[in-house]
Amino acid sequence: QVRLGWHDSGTYDKNIEEWPQRGGADGSLRFDPELSHGANAGLTNALKLIQPIKDKYPGITYADLFQLASATAIEEAGGPKLPMKYGRVDITAPEQCPPEGRLPDAGPRLPAEHLREVFYRMGLDDKEIVALSGAHTLGRSRPDRSGWGKPETKYTKDGPGEPGGQSWTAEWLKFDNSYFKDIKEQRDQELLVLPTDAALFDDPSFKVYAEKYAEDQEAFFKDYAEAHAKLSNLGAKFDPPEVSPPSSHVHA
Repeated sequence: QVRLGWHDSGTYDKNIEEWPQRGGADGSLRFDPELSHGANAGLTNALKLIQPIKDKYPGITYADLFQLASATAIEEAGGPKLPMKYGRVDITAPEQCPPEGRLPDAGPRLPAEHLREVFYRMGLDDKEIVALSGAHTLGRSRPDRSGWGKPETKYTKDGPGEPGGQSWTAEWLKFDNSYFKDIKEQRDQELLVLPTDAALFDDPSFKVYAEKYAEDQEAFFKDYAEAHAKLSNLGAKFDPPEVSPPSSHVHA
Protein backbone atom coordinates (compact mmCIF):
# COMPACT_ATOMS: atom_id res chain seq x y z
CA GLN A 1 0.00 0.00 0.00
CA VAL A 2 2.94 2.31 0.64
CA ARG A 3 4.17 1.69 -2.90
CA LEU A 4 0.68 2.37 -4.29
CA GLY A 5 0.51 5.81 -2.67
CA TRP A 6 4.07 6.69 -3.60
CA HIS A 7 3.77 5.57 -7.23
CA ASP A 8 0.55 7.55 -7.72
CA SER A 9 2.10 10.80 -6.41
CA GLY A 10 5.65 10.13 -7.69
CA THR A 11 4.78 10.92 -11.32
CA TYR A 12 4.61 14.65 -10.48
CA ASP A 13 6.58 17.06 -12.67
CA LYS A 14 7.05 20.48 -11.07
CA ASN A 15 7.83 21.99 -14.48
CA ILE A 16 4.28 21.40 -15.73
CA GLU A 17 1.60 23.79 -14.47
CA GLU A 18 -1.61 22.18 -15.73
CA TRP A 19 -3.53 19.53 -13.84
CA PRO A 20 -3.60 16.60 -14.52
CA GLN A 21 -0.75 16.72 -17.10
CA ARG A 22 1.65 17.47 -14.24
CA GLY A 23 1.02 13.99 -12.74
CA GLY A 24 1.00 13.42 -9.00
CA ALA A 25 -1.57 12.20 -6.48
CA ASP A 26 -4.66 12.13 -8.68
CA GLY A 27 -5.80 8.49 -8.60
CA SER A 28 -4.51 7.87 -12.13
CA LEU A 29 -2.76 4.67 -11.05
CA ARG A 30 -6.08 2.81 -11.09
CA PHE A 31 -6.16 2.96 -14.91
CA ASP A 32 -4.49 0.29 -17.05
CA PRO A 33 -2.21 2.58 -19.09
CA GLU A 34 -0.39 3.57 -15.88
CA LEU A 35 -0.80 0.31 -14.01
CA SER A 36 1.00 -1.42 -16.85
CA HIS A 37 4.12 0.78 -16.54
CA GLY A 38 7.19 -1.33 -15.76
CA ALA A 39 7.72 0.38 -12.38
CA ASN A 40 4.20 -0.60 -11.30
CA ALA A 41 4.46 -4.36 -11.81
CA GLY A 42 2.55 -6.20 -9.08
CA LEU A 43 0.53 -3.18 -7.95
CA THR A 44 -2.74 -4.67 -9.24
CA ASN A 45 -2.64 -6.78 -6.05
CA ALA A 46 -2.53 -3.67 -3.85
CA LEU A 47 -5.37 -2.17 -5.86
CA LYS A 48 -7.50 -5.29 -5.35
CA LEU A 49 -6.96 -5.03 -1.60
CA ILE A 50 -8.36 -1.52 -1.33
CA GLN A 51 -11.15 -1.78 -3.90
CA PRO A 52 -13.64 -3.15 -1.30
CA ILE A 53 -13.02 -0.01 0.82
CA LYS A 54 -13.77 2.18 -2.20
CA ASP A 55 -16.94 0.16 -2.88
CA LYS A 56 -18.06 0.58 0.72
CA TYR A 57 -17.24 4.31 0.88
CA PRO A 58 -17.80 5.59 -2.67
CA GLY A 59 -17.47 9.21 -1.50
CA ILE A 60 -13.70 8.94 -1.00
CA THR A 61 -11.58 9.56 -4.09
CA TYR A 62 -9.00 7.03 -5.26
CA ALA A 63 -6.35 9.75 -4.91
CA ASP A 64 -7.19 10.14 -1.21
CA LEU A 65 -7.61 6.43 -0.64
CA PHE A 66 -4.16 5.59 -2.06
CA GLN A 67 -2.53 8.17 0.23
CA LEU A 68 -4.66 7.19 3.23
CA ALA A 69 -3.72 3.51 2.78
CA SER A 70 -0.04 4.43 2.50
CA ALA A 71 -0.06 6.62 5.63
CA THR A 72 -2.07 4.03 7.59
CA ALA A 73 0.40 1.27 6.65
CA ILE A 74 3.35 3.36 7.89
CA GLU A 75 1.62 4.20 11.18
CA GLU A 76 0.36 0.63 11.75
CA ALA A 77 3.88 -0.72 11.22
CA GLY A 78 5.19 1.45 14.06
CA GLY A 79 6.24 4.46 12.01
CA PRO A 80 5.62 8.13 12.79
CA LYS A 81 2.23 9.84 12.79
CA LEU A 82 1.99 11.61 9.44
CA PRO A 83 0.53 15.12 9.05
CA MET A 84 -1.82 14.23 6.18
CA LYS A 85 -4.61 16.24 4.58
CA TYR A 86 -7.41 15.01 2.32
CA GLY A 87 -9.70 16.24 -0.43
CA ARG A 88 -7.70 15.21 -3.54
CA VAL A 89 -9.55 15.17 -6.86
CA ASP A 90 -9.42 12.10 -9.14
CA ILE A 91 -8.75 12.15 -12.85
CA THR A 92 -11.66 10.59 -14.73
CA ALA A 93 -10.23 8.92 -17.85
CA PRO A 94 -7.27 6.68 -18.78
CA GLU A 95 -6.01 9.18 -21.36
CA GLN A 96 -5.25 11.60 -18.51
CA CYS A 97 -2.54 9.25 -17.14
CA PRO A 98 1.04 10.58 -17.11
CA PRO A 99 3.60 9.12 -19.55
CA GLU A 100 5.84 6.24 -18.48
CA GLY A 101 9.35 6.89 -17.21
CA ARG A 102 8.81 9.34 -14.35
CA LEU A 103 9.48 6.86 -11.51
CA PRO A 104 12.93 5.81 -10.30
CA ASP A 105 14.71 2.79 -11.69
CA ALA A 106 16.34 0.41 -9.18
CA GLY A 107 19.59 -0.14 -11.06
CA PRO A 108 20.53 2.91 -13.11
CA ARG A 109 24.09 3.38 -14.36
CA LEU A 110 24.59 6.40 -12.08
CA PRO A 111 22.36 5.75 -9.05
CA ALA A 112 22.85 9.03 -7.13
CA GLU A 113 22.43 11.19 -10.25
CA HIS A 114 19.33 9.20 -11.22
CA LEU A 115 17.72 9.68 -7.80
CA ARG A 116 18.37 13.41 -7.97
CA GLU A 117 17.02 13.69 -11.50
CA VAL A 118 13.75 11.99 -10.51
CA PHE A 119 13.21 13.58 -7.10
CA TYR A 120 14.37 17.09 -8.04
CA ARG A 121 11.80 16.97 -10.85
CA MET A 122 9.21 16.43 -8.11
CA GLY A 123 10.58 19.38 -6.15
CA LEU A 124 12.21 17.26 -3.42
CA ASP A 125 15.75 17.70 -2.05
CA ASP A 126 18.62 15.45 -0.88
CA LYS A 127 17.34 15.18 2.70
CA GLU A 128 13.89 14.15 1.45
CA ILE A 129 15.40 11.62 -0.98
CA VAL A 130 17.27 9.88 1.85
CA ALA A 131 14.36 10.04 4.31
CA LEU A 132 11.88 8.62 1.77
CA SER A 133 14.32 5.84 0.81
CA GLY A 134 13.96 4.75 4.43
CA ALA A 135 10.49 3.39 3.62
CA HIS A 136 12.38 0.38 2.21
CA THR A 137 12.53 -0.69 5.85
CA LEU A 138 9.12 -2.19 4.95
CA GLY A 139 8.33 -4.79 2.35
CA ARG A 140 10.11 -7.01 -0.15
CA SER A 141 11.39 -6.90 -3.70
CA ARG A 142 10.33 -9.72 -6.02
CA PRO A 143 12.40 -10.69 -9.06
CA ASP A 144 9.23 -11.52 -11.02
CA ARG A 145 7.99 -7.94 -10.56
CA SER A 146 10.98 -5.64 -10.36
CA GLY A 147 13.71 -7.90 -11.69
CA TRP A 148 15.58 -7.40 -8.40
CA GLY A 149 16.08 -9.52 -5.29
CA LYS A 150 16.21 -13.23 -4.55
CA PRO A 151 13.10 -15.38 -5.05
CA GLU A 152 13.16 -16.21 -1.32
CA THR A 153 15.27 -15.69 1.83
CA LYS A 154 15.17 -17.01 5.39
CA TYR A 155 13.25 -13.85 6.33
CA THR A 156 10.56 -14.18 3.66
CA LYS A 157 10.03 -17.90 3.13
CA ASP A 158 7.09 -18.10 5.55
CA GLY A 159 5.22 -14.97 4.50
CA PRO A 160 3.05 -13.44 5.98
CA GLY A 161 0.97 -13.08 2.89
CA GLU A 162 2.44 -14.63 -0.22
CA PRO A 163 5.84 -16.03 0.78
CA GLY A 164 9.07 -15.13 -1.00
CA GLY A 165 10.93 -12.12 -2.31
CA GLN A 166 13.89 -10.43 -0.65
CA SER A 167 13.55 -7.80 2.07
CA TRP A 168 15.84 -4.88 2.86
CA THR A 169 15.54 -5.58 6.60
CA ALA A 170 15.03 -8.68 8.77
CA GLU A 171 11.79 -7.41 10.33
CA TRP A 172 10.23 -6.18 7.12
CA LEU A 173 6.80 -5.47 8.62
CA LYS A 174 8.24 -3.07 11.19
CA PHE A 175 8.87 0.59 10.40
CA ASP A 176 12.11 1.70 12.06
CA ASN A 177 15.59 2.87 11.06
CA SER A 178 17.09 -0.60 10.54
CA TYR A 179 17.22 0.00 6.75
CA PHE A 180 19.98 2.57 7.28
CA LYS A 181 21.85 0.41 9.77
CA ASP A 182 21.72 -2.66 7.50
CA ILE A 183 22.88 -0.82 4.38
CA LYS A 184 25.72 0.77 6.31
CA GLU A 185 26.94 -2.60 7.62
CA GLN A 186 26.06 -4.78 4.61
CA ARG A 187 26.86 -7.86 6.68
CA ASP A 188 23.81 -9.96 5.87
CA GLN A 189 23.72 -11.55 2.40
CA GLU A 190 20.05 -12.39 2.90
CA LEU A 191 19.14 -8.70 2.83
CA LEU A 192 18.72 -6.64 -0.33
CA VAL A 193 20.87 -3.64 -1.20
CA LEU A 194 20.01 -2.06 -4.56
CA PRO A 195 22.42 0.30 -6.33
CA THR A 196 20.09 3.17 -5.37
CA ASP A 197 20.25 2.04 -1.70
CA ALA A 198 24.06 1.81 -1.66
CA ALA A 199 24.22 5.31 -3.18
CA LEU A 200 22.87 6.75 0.08
CA PHE A 201 26.17 5.96 1.79
CA ASP A 202 28.40 6.46 -1.28
CA ASP A 203 27.28 9.96 -2.21
CA PRO A 204 28.76 12.63 0.11
CA SER A 205 25.59 14.73 0.39
CA PHE A 206 23.25 11.75 0.86
CA LYS A 207 25.65 10.17 3.35
CA VAL A 208 25.26 13.00 5.88
CA TYR A 209 21.56 12.15 6.27
CA ALA A 210 21.94 8.37 5.95
CA GLU A 211 24.57 8.34 8.75
CA LYS A 212 22.33 10.52 10.92
CA TYR A 213 19.28 8.27 10.42
CA ALA A 214 21.31 5.12 11.16
CA GLU A 215 22.27 6.69 14.51
CA ASP A 216 19.06 8.50 15.39
CA GLN A 217 15.67 6.94 14.75
CA GLU A 218 13.82 9.96 16.15
CA ALA A 219 15.48 12.27 13.61
CA PHE A 220 14.58 9.81 10.83
CA PHE A 221 10.93 9.65 11.94
CA LYS A 222 10.64 13.44 12.07
CA ASP A 223 12.15 13.98 8.61
CA TYR A 224 10.30 11.00 7.14
CA ALA A 225 6.91 12.24 8.36
CA GLU A 226 7.44 15.66 6.76
CA ALA A 227 8.75 14.22 3.48
CA HIS A 228 5.97 11.61 3.21
CA ALA A 229 3.25 14.22 3.79
CA LYS A 230 4.83 16.46 1.14
CA LEU A 231 5.08 13.55 -1.31
CA SER A 232 1.43 12.67 -0.73
CA ASN A 233 0.31 16.15 -1.87
CA LEU A 234 2.44 16.39 -5.02
CA GLY A 235 0.46 17.51 -8.05
CA ALA A 236 -2.83 17.01 -6.22
CA LYS A 237 -5.81 19.26 -6.84
CA PHE A 238 -7.83 19.72 -3.64
CA ASP A 239 -11.57 20.24 -3.36
CA PRO A 240 -12.21 22.32 -1.35
CA PRO A 241 -8.86 23.94 -2.26
CA GLU A 242 -7.60 24.13 1.34
CA VAL A 243 -8.91 21.85 4.05
CA SER A 244 -7.30 22.23 7.41
CA PRO A 245 -8.11 20.34 9.54
CA PRO A 246 -9.51 17.62 7.22
CA SER A 247 -13.25 18.02 6.73
CA SER A 248 -15.59 15.35 8.00
CA HIS A 249 -16.98 14.69 4.53
CA VAL A 250 -15.11 13.76 1.40
CA HIS A 251 -16.19 15.05 -1.99
CA ALA A 252 -16.73 12.44 -4.66
